[in-house]
Amino acid sequence: MLPSRRSVLHAFLSAPAASLLASASAGAQPVPAPLTRTPACDGLEPTPPATEGPFYKPGTPERRSFAEDVPGGEPITLAGFVLDEQCRPQAGALVELWHADDEGRYDNAGYRLRGHQFTDEGGRWWFSTIVPALYTGRTRHYHVKVQRRGGDVLTTQLYFPGEARNARDRLFDERLLMRVEKTADGKFARYDFVV
Repeated sequence: MLPSRRSVLHAFLSAPAASLLASASAGAQPVPAPLTRTPACDGLEPTPPATEGPFYKPGTPERRSFAEDVPGGEPITLAGFVLDEQCRPQAGALVELWHADDEGRYDNAGYRLRGHQFTDEGGRWWFSTIVPALYTGRTRHYHVKVQRRGGDVLTTQLYFPGEARNARDRLFDERLLMRVEKTADGKFARYDFVV
């Protein structure tokens, strides 16, 4: 039986950063047992930028859950860390998310499927939302802005693995692929930003 998104998120939130980062680099499950030592982790490459696109809207509300915005959408939890290039978690970093709905539309009048949050003391961020629909000319994606305290704003996009349109989308960058797995009550996606 598959674990629930809630149990995967709980394990993510309770596991030390070093164990989660080690599993990510080894391609293991996203909920590993804690490690006894911290691996060397310096020299990480910064997350590549990507266009903000025409649908960005400033002034988003601070919130983690977008799922109620589209009750019939396919649920997914997005989660990860904000790190510096020496692999240190960045507490209090801004993470802003916006994306299309389950019909490929953006809300340009309000703040549906838009919001921001700040990373916790371990540098972790997470959103409960839906899987966005495809729309003309683009593969499935999320838009994100990330800024650590005192740092520059990174504007980028996150992509789903295995999407047929990835190869045809001129903005697609495989370095921005999330790790996505199925759970009993929806998908869980992981991406760690390096800023």
